Amino acid sequence: MDRSTTYLASKPRYEILDALRGVAAILVVCFHLFETYSRGPQYQILNHGYLAVDFFFVLSGFVIGYAYDDRWNKMNLKNFFKRRLIRLHPMVIFGSFLGLLLFYFAAGISGEERSAFRLINETPWWLAILIFLMCCTMIPVPIKWDIRGWSETNPLDGPAWTLLWEYIGNILYALIFRHLSKKALGVCVAFFAVLTIMLCMNIDVFGVLEQRKYAAYTVIGGWCIDATNLLIGSTRLLYPFFMGLLLSRVNKLIHLERGGFYWCALLIFIMFAMPRVGGPAPENWWMNGIYDAFCILIMFPLIVSIGAGSTVTGGKTMTICKFLGDISYPLYITHHTLVYIQIAWRRSHLDAPLSMHIFMGVSIFILSIGIAYAAYKLYDMPVREWLKNKLFKKVDKPQTVQ
Repeated sequence: MDRSTTYLASKPRYEILDALRGVAAILVVCFHLFETYSRGPQYQILNHGYLAVDFFFVLSGFVIGYAYDDRWNKMNLKNFFKRRLIRLHPMVIFGSFLGLLLFYFAAGISGEERSAFRLINETPWWLAILIFLMCCTMIPVPIKWDIRGWSETNPLDGPAWTLLWEYIGNILYALIFRHLSKKALGVCVAFFAVLTIMLCMNIDVFGVLEQRKYAAYTVIGGWCIDATNLLIGSTRLLYPFFMGLLLSRVNKLIHLERGGFYWCALLIFIMFAMPRVGGPAPENWWMNGIYDAFCILIMFPLIVSIGAGSTVTGGKTMTICKFLGDISYPLYITHHTLVYIQIAWRRSHLDAPLSMHIFMGVSIFILSIGIAYAAYKLYDMPVREWLKNKLFKKVDKPQTVQ
């Protein structure tokens, strides 16, 4: 058997984990819609929605271990990376393309005093296209090449920064961590947990956290190329991703006879919706750091253990889980392009009545869900199937790539 050309059929999916990714993605959309009106992390509604990124990494690490750990005798590195590209990259390109099409709609009013994105009106169309081509390769855009003003690694599709770290996690797994024993992996995860605690408690050992005072005692950050965000992004990846991998190897899952999905979804909602722990007073910010660490180190692995150990009972629940799983990734990777427009509209309509702002937010939420589902059905599924047939000579039964 040629391990470089054989396509391995996907294993049975964890429906609850797929659905929980969808629940978290929906809460991320709500978090960003509310963030448009927030005075800062201390006042944000759905205050801890930013923790969705860390939850996604736990899920990813678990699924990677489940899908690939026992297949390396049938699969080489090239095969693995092709499979991951098929799974992840079509929507990266789609999200960037959507961001390009709608880029100038977020320009708002010229002038820094009212414009949310000060660089858009200064960006010629050809430069936007060049940045799009760069974003399609996942090469991070340096701060000096920014065309929006937020210094994002992908200024056309902000959330793509997490996919960059996802790719890094996949590379680390394939080159290093798949070779480690459970004990060695556990030691690494313990070290990564220390890094997470240091970030959550704002312990600035490396001397790069000073500039993020607005987000101190949180894990917020990781979306641009500077020392601070590189430290934050790598820390946010390492413990969650490899803790998920360790969970899949230990396989000590928690089984709930009934309602496993709903209990997990409720826990996620409660953790994301928790108000700022300790309130806005700076002397109490350390309390929020403890909360973030508690969620990342303990609760997210616990939820994944419950979700993976429980089963879906009932046709209605199965339908809900499938829909949430289908839209989860497309929703996450496309919604922020519309949020950019919401932010620009709000800055340009400061005197608009509250009802109009609510209508705008609800409209963007519904449109985000619709675009995500359409992108999944009309683009993501057929493109992945086409790539699978092109990149692998032998195809087993057509199934969704894990």
